[in-house]
Amino acid sequence: MIKNVIHSALFASVLAMSGAVQAQTPATPNAPAAPVNKLDSEDRGFLSDAAQSGHLEIAGSKLALEKSGNADVKTFAQKMIDDHTKVGQKLEALAKSKGYEPPTEPSLVQSAKLKAMGLRDEGFDKAYAGEIGVTAHEDAVKLFEKASQNAKDPDVKQFATETLPGLQQHLQAAKTLEQSVQAKTK
Repeated sequence: MIKNVIHSALFASVLAMSGAVQAQTPATPNAPAAPVNKLDSEDRGFLSDAAQSGHLEIAGSKLALEKSGNADVKTFAQKMIDDHTKVGQKLEALAKSKGYEPPTEPSLVQSAKLKAMGLRDEGFDKAYAGEIGVTAHEDAVKLFEKASQNAKDPDVKQFATETLPGLQQHLQAAKTLEQSVQAKTK
């Protein structure tokens, strides 16, 4: 009998302590320590497309550093690598703060374009200036303009708005480069 009383008292103590512990812990099991912000699917799509675009420009520009003999192309390519690496780091930090892991390489279609461009010896500079310089930046400017107006998350919207002027400058520089390369090949 005394044994049962001791067990009952011990059991009651354990229950009382577990109740106190339960009162101090969140109601949801396995809840993350910090709240994770959920991104709208369009904002996630923007971050994904922006990350892939940046990876395309970096990879294409690294290719240009290897393949081009044109000093203007190499200067432009190095600037693209430097600038897009910085923007990519900001994008990655923003995405991760929102609980989203952005892509770490160009899309499959972009990778195929890079591979095809890398196979060119003759006409490489023209292809780089047109495809990576002008076309990729036109696409990026449109992407960032849309996000700067329509993003639902204020941090994503601010990132797009702050990054857009740099992309617009890149586009103008790419158009100038394309004209220069075309003039040299005529």
